[in-house]
Amino acid sequence: HRARRGHHPISLFLACSWAQSVLTQPASVSGSLGQRVTISCTESSSNIGGYYVGWYQQLPGTGPRTVIYYDNNRPSGVPDQFSGSKSGNSATLTISGLQAEDETDYYCSTSCPQPPLSSLLLNTIRWSLRESGRE
Repeated sequence: HRARRGHHPISLFLACSWAQSVLTQPASVSGSLGQRVTISCTESSSNIGGYYVGWYQQLPGTGPRTVIYYDNNRPSGVPDQFSGSKSGNSATLTISGLQAEDETDYYCSTSCPQPPLSSLLLNTIRWSLRESGRE
């Protein structure tokens, strides 16, 4: 017999996907070599906890370099002097052991905690088969 349709989990993420928000960062932060500095990113309309936060370093003459993704993860090759955290309606990038080359622009962004569409579809197909007793 035919598999019944399973419940699609994408509805859990619609509010995040369509939300309009404004991110605010300080115009500048100051620190001395070897010190630790923090840069904040505040979300205007709601608790930032429902979003993933990314941080990007804009070096002169190059494209943006991701230094933090998914709130507190570092891509391969990014030193552990960079760390990310999140609390309430703000996120923070911390740079420890400040070096001269760290003096540049940094940007934050938010994205929805949504799995890839292919993963959602695969789960839906599997759930449908399981519900029908075929798996």
